[in-house]
Amino acid sequence: MELLTSVFIAKAIIVGVVFAITLGVAAYSTYFERKIAAFMQDRVGPDRAGPFGILQPLADAVKMFMKEDFIPANSNKWLFIAGPCISMLTALMTSAVVPFGDTVTIDGVSFDLQGIDVNIGILWVFGIVSLGVYGIMIGGWASNNKFALLGAIRAASQNISYELAMGMAIITILMITGSLSTKEIVEVQQNGHWNIFYQPLGFIIFIICAFAECNRTPFDLPECETELIGGYHTEYSSMKLGFYLFAEYINMFISGAVMATLYFGGYDYPGIDFVTQQFGSNVASFVGVGALLGKSLAFVFVFMWVRWTIPRFRYDQLMNLGWTGLIPLAMYNVVITGLGILLGKPFMVSVAGLILLIAALFVYDQLTVKKKIA
Repeated sequence: MELLTSVFIAKAIIVGVVFAITLGVAAYSTYFERKIAAFMQDRVGPDRAGPFGILQPLADAVKMFMKEDFIPANSNKWLFIAGPCISMLTALMTSAVVPFGDTVTIDGVSFDLQGIDVNIGILWVFGIVSLGVYGIMIGGWASNNKFALLGAIRAASQNISYELAMGMAIITILMITGSLSTKEIVEVQQNGHWNIFYQPLGFIIFIICAFAECNRTPFDLPECETELIGGYHTEYSSMKLGFYLFAEYINMFISGAVMATLYFGGYDYPGIDFVTQQFGSNVASFVGVGALLGKSLAFVFVFMWVRWTIPRFRYDQLMNLGWTGLIPLAMYNVVITGLGILLGKPFMVSVAGLILLIAALFVYDQLTVKKKIA
């Protein structure tokens, strides 16, 4: 009984710490995005709230809390409130199955640095991500605003389109590892055997889909201000608007953590055996937490980098890329992965398949150019 109580307390602490880290990263992602944007545009960025502007997220939070909490007269009040709450809840729930570190032993009690270790971890992530669009749909519909409704419809169709390619990219990971558990997927990649070396095409497909799922530029059509005023959150203000914006940054961080887990070894890092021998397994596990957070934040930087580099797509281009580009590529990747497993040489077949694809795309591009000239 005491053992169960200790494990429960430890898990509760882990969940609380994970939520705190997620919220903290999301809060300061707003600050670093402004700084990165300022650097790329040769500006200073926020520098008034505290030294170097590091208190800007707190100032933004106070501003959101102090704004008028407006609800449109003809909106569906309860659904209008439920929309941002659902978006925030689903964003936070995704992190529950991410293994942030290896096993830690304290006072003879061993536990994993993971919220919940279920044997369907990837299905949990995929299911919760799919539910996130309901927050946008409900908020857009309940606003009783045509622009908000159009943004919500865009978000729903965009998420459905890109989830198909993302699902097939995940299938190739399952084919290689033979497990749905995120913990086991990381364990298979230990000592540098990261899935990125076996699934480079799958990773490219996954990260493009992650941009679309997070509604980030160049796929931020649901909140396209040049066409839809503010998109699905046009009628929102105060902390309801804050929840929508906050959920986007949480999704960025969790997407980075999931990509690090699936393709970059999770909490694995060079020299993990040396650290374990010299300082013990507990220290090695906590260094692994830092490694996973570092990989996740690197992906957050990529999200920001792309936002201030690539212009927004048109909606027909976005849908065309999802249905006629990524889905055929994902199907091709599944076939190549199966062939590599069948022949017992997944790495060689994966590299050969990628080279063949690049060559085919180059030939197709040249033929298209000649046809246009003719």
